[in-house]
Amino acid sequence: MLANARGLQSPRNRRSTQADNVPEKSICPVRLFTWTRPQVAAAQQVIYFTFKMKIGIIGAGHIGSALAGRFTSLGHSVQIANSRGPETLQDVAKKTGATPVTAQEAAHYGEVIVVTIPLKSIPDLPKDLFEGVPANVPVIDTSNYYPQLRDGQIPELETGDLTESEWVQQHLGRPVVKVFNNIHSEHLANSGKPAGDPARFGLPVAGDDAAAKQQVMKLVEELGFDAVDDGSLHESWRQQPGSPVYGTDLPADKLQQQLADLGTERTEAQHAEFLANHAELEKKMIAQYGSQRG
Repeated sequence: MLANARGLQSPRNRRSTQADNVPEKSICPVRLFTWTRPQVAAAQQVIYFTFKMKIGIIGAGHIGSALAGRFTSLGHSVQIANSRGPETLQDVAKKTGATPVTAQEAAHYGEVIVVTIPLKSIPDLPKDLFEGVPANVPVIDTSNYYPQLRDGQIPELETGDLTESEWVQQHLGRPVVKVFNNIHSEHLANSGKPAGDPARFGLPVAGDDAAAKQQVMKLVEELGFDAVDDGSLHESWRQQPGSPVYGTDLPADKLQQQLADLGTERTEAQHAEFLANHAELEKKMIAQYGSQRG
């Protein structure tokens, strides 16, 4: 962007524990010799990177392709789909290492599914896309609302009755976690940093299922970004276009403070301000790239 029972049971999701609770010396149960704490941590890392995920990506644009390349570089198995068919994705496959498939195949492949297509195309997805997909498979939504540039006006988003991802969730008929919507694709592909690096920045993650959100946040961390909890999906307006955190690549502590300063309930004044901010951004984008509506 969602709980994955298998994922929560696997060693990859115990990465955060590392050797924090391991004594200075531990007895290896297989061979009788002592392991120091760093040796135990190193062994846990080997185990972590042995257990990788199957990830399905629906959408092969800038964000989808960037995610595919990053996930495969980390050893995950990735299938990717677009609206035109797998035969049109050979270049993406060569670049990213992902396997081209249909949208239905991608939706049924992954332990995590990423939906990363233009917002206006969400209603065009097959109504039975997730039929038979276990309820504990997470679905990540990366979409943004661009009414002038691409999507046309959507009344519920103009009035602020729904956040963008609440609207997506309604159309998919399935809970989503919102993430990767407010980072440039080139930064997603190239700007991940190890934990503790001063250049590492945070990405907001919003969703209603705590276990699901936690699983997605672990993926964000693995990609080299600090996952910052942005609350419920209804609160995800704080990371939408026009907000102070949109596309800013803030360090995690500053991102947390900005989100807290915005509050949890969007006011009419905030909604109007953010729509105006985004309209100005769209005008600049249209002047530079031209309209994508059609």
